[in-house]
Amino acid sequence: MNHPLKTSLLAGLLASLLSAAAHAGTGLTELPGQGSDGPVTVYYPSDADDVPVSRGPFRLRLAPGGAPARGNGRLVVISHGSGGAPWVHADLARALVQAGFVVAMPEHHADNYKNTRNPGPDSWKLRPAEVSRAIDAVARDPRFAPLLALDKVGMYGMSAGGHTALSLAGGRWSPARFKAHCEAHIADDFPACVGLFTRLTGGLLDGVKKAAAVGVIGHRFDDATWYTHHDPRVAAVVAGVPAAADFDAASLATPRVPLGLVTAGRDRWLTPRFHSDRIVQACTPCERIAHLPDAGHGALLSPPVPPEVMGALETDLLGDPPGFDRAVLPEVDRRIAAFFRTHLTTGP
Repeated sequence: MNHPLKTSLLAGLLASLLSAAAHAGTGLTELPGQGSDGPVTVYYPSDADDVPVSRGPFRLRLAPGGAPARGNGRLVVISHGSGGAPWVHADLARALVQAGFVVAMPEHHADNYKNTRNPGPDSWKLRPAEVSRAIDAVARDPRFAPLLALDKVGMYGMSAGGHTALSLAGGRWSPARFKAHCEAHIADDFPACVGLFTRLTGGLLDGVKKAAAVGVIGHRFDDATWYTHHDPRVAAVVAGVPAAADFDAASLATPRVPLGLVTAGRDRWLTPRFHSDRIVQACTPCERIAHLPDAGHGALLSPPVPPEVMGALETDLLGDPPGFDRAVLPEVDRRIAAFFRTHLTTGP
């Protein structure tokens, strides 16, 4: 019990028990997006009991369509990573619901499990506004609008969703900085620049792969515009293993809202020294909610994606490294919930 991630276990359990007394289950519903936006998946406190449900390869316990119950009156939006689904953050959503929050997950355009056509900077330009419209979608729904005060909303994002989170915390980035980063560090941060298209193997073709990647990136991402997004309703942000090499780190030295970070020491998709470490070093007021020294990039996918539905490269980049213990993740989720509870449900 002396592991640093378990020091607040008793407090977390007591908070969960108190919250569980207020409602029976974790409700689940889907709201239509605005215009051409994809659906918004909503997890929420419910009076209904949880039952076993299947969503894709995942087996979950939820209360689909259950009547909403009053929680703490606050909303948290979760932004998934590239190719993500609303189910890979179900454990965090449950922890937030147990703490009284309603949780909304927008489906990001052309960068989700149904459609992976356009990840990277093209998606990063769209994602923050999709978060804002997800808040609007919840605000329009007659089941949730009476239960929520939307002047202080929380936002969590992981990986590409972490990029979205940094944008909503006040950071500025540009596609040209992404291009410059990949030109300078293509060998050391190849997966961040190329994704799942191919990998370096140490073979004779590696030079061709690097040159081709730099050529394509240089052609597509020479836009030097600074991209930012401000939503005054977002009052606290958590970024998990964020894509961050293309941010102006100085823009996050003093975030516009409280910013928490969750980092992984053995991240092979987003090499920490180019991504999360830059933000940790720049942002002295940020809270390091958790650092998982033995974790890989996919540690914050919980439940994890089953290995049988992933390709070899995806498994290599997202799979848990030897020695990583997923038993620490519920405490990480409780810490994230506690961060949002502190910044959204207390004070003026």
